[in-house]
Amino acid sequence: MSQKAIKFGDNIDTDQIIGSQHLSLPNIEEMSVYTFEHHPRFAADFVKGDAVVGEENFGCGSSREQAPAVLKALGVSAVIAKSFARIFFRNAINLGLPLIECPEADRITHLDVLVIDQAQGKIINQTKGESYAIVPMTGFLKEVLEAGGIAPYKKMKRDEAKHSHPSF
Repeated sequence: MSQKAIKFGDNIDTDQIIGSQHLSLPNIEEMSVYTFEHHPRFAADFVKGDAVVGEENFGCGSSREQAPAVLKALGVSAVIAKSFARIFFRNAINLGLPLIECPEADRITHLDVLVIDQAQGKIINQTKGESYAIVPMTGFLKEVLEAGGIAPYKKMKRDEAKHSHPSF
């Protein structure tokens, strides 16, 4: 499935994703209206299913969980970047928001049409006719992401344990 790239640069912090003045709103859906409010092309160009693309240190700043939560609520298909801030990375995985580390994310430009092929470990840029390698996610983090986040992962593990050790 292809999606458009909504492109940002280096050091996109959580305050740019969702400003702290909106954190008192009652729920993530209401907060999501203000996602990237100071980046007008996001509101103008983003449609559900598009990918957000950054470069170095995406998600730096405060540790607010609402930043990846509003991206997921809007239907961002994935966040692609050269690197991610550690806490944003873990919060996103815990919420089930796909993150893709791509050393060549700087080659992607705003509105390029992309196909993310996790199985082949690459992003195909249909606009430019290029392909970029992605850093594969492995182990526990991959399992959490594939389950849809930490809560569904824990439920899955509980259900597996119940079926493998039935009570007598």
